[in-house]
Order: sequence, then structure tokens, then C-alpha cells
Amino acid sequence: VQLVESGGGSVQAGGSLRLSCAASGLTFSAYHMAWFRQAPGKEREFVATISWTDANTGYTDSVKGRFTISRDNTKNTVYLQMNSLKPEDTAVYYCAARHLTRSNYDYWGQGTQVTVSS
Repeated sequence: VQLVESGGGSVQAGGSLRLSCAASGLTFSAYHMAWFRQAPGKEREFVATISWTDANTGYTDSVKGRFTISRDNTKNTVYLQMNSLKPEDTAVYYCAARHLTRSNYDYWGQGTQVTVSS
């Protein structure tokens, strides 16, 4: 199984980025998908999740109204559209996959760096 993130980069505050996570080696449509992030010196934190059916999404409070998670099961890809970026969004962003029958995340990507300058 591989989860490969892309789309990270450096932007100024107020800018936008779209992260992608391409999955392979698993039945993508049977997995809930999520994005996490880890800033320097901080614990990894949950950012957003989307259910296997694409019917339910959830976000941490700090990104509500600015970030949107989506998925395309025909492309085995999950996305994170990030708008109105703030310097505090600077982190390495990871995607993760959790089988619909399990409570823990089974697979993680290698991460993509997002840097937001003020």
C-alpha cells in the first residue's frame, strides 16, 4: 500500500494550495481518508476527514470554513483544498487511510511540506 501526497509548497498568507494524496494497493472506496499535520516542535494533529462513501466530512475547528476535503474514488485520490492560509497552517501534511471496519488509521503517506509566510 502506498499513499503519496503532493501539492505542498510555499505561499503567502491569504493564498491557497490544493493537496492531493494518491492511494495504491488498497480498495480505496473501502477506506475513510483523513489529513493530519505536524508543525515543528508540535504533535501531529487531525485536520480533516472524509468517509468512505463521501457522505460525511469533519474538520478541526481551526480550519473550518477555509479547508475542504474531497475524494475521487475513480482516481483513488483524496484532496485538501486550503484557502485563506495563515502562517499557523505551516506544517508537514500527511494523508492517512482507515478501513471502514477499523478505528485506527492503517496507512500513512510520507508527508508534504506547506509553508505560509506572513
